[in-house]
Amino acid sequence: MLLDPKRGLLKQIIRQFDSSSLLRKKRVSGTIRNCCFEAENQLQNLLLISEFLWPALLLPVAGNKIYGEQDTSKMPLELGSALSIDREPVKDPEIRVQALEAIYLIALQEAGRRALWSVNGPRILQVGYEDEEDPKVMEAYEQIGSLLVHGSESEEPSTTTSK
Repeated sequence: MLLDPKRGLLKQIIRQFDSSSLLRKKRVSGTIRNCCFEAENQLQNLLLISEFLWPALLLPVAGNKIYGEQDTSKMPLELGSALSIDREPVKDPEIRVQALEAIYLIALQEAGRRALWSVNGPRILQVGYEDEEDPKVMEAYEQIGSLLVHGSESEEPSTTTSK
């Protein structure tokens, strides 16, 4: 029901991530992650709301660095704009782990990896990992990193051919 694009429920839930309530942010990130368990069958529905989904997943794990134009020019406007200014980091490691788990579940699908590459996601994850200090969060970054390294050897968008 949440992933039905006609209802638009997941998009409304994602918008609640901007709440000042830490509990609400945790619940939203958990809901997004839970929906991503269906990525194998629902990837298209998830990617239909990618303009909301990617910022909700990548901003919490983007680290503290202000990104330069070279990085942000390869990102959607909303994501690039948010990363090119000073921002409040997401301090709660549970939220960061949930975001990384959701990204991982999406990236398990070839089209999900391509979508992640298309928003310069690997660069965001690299910078976030460099800033990370929590061992559980670092482990979640490493899980995605391993998937991207092995998956990108044959599937990075610049080298992928049509089938």
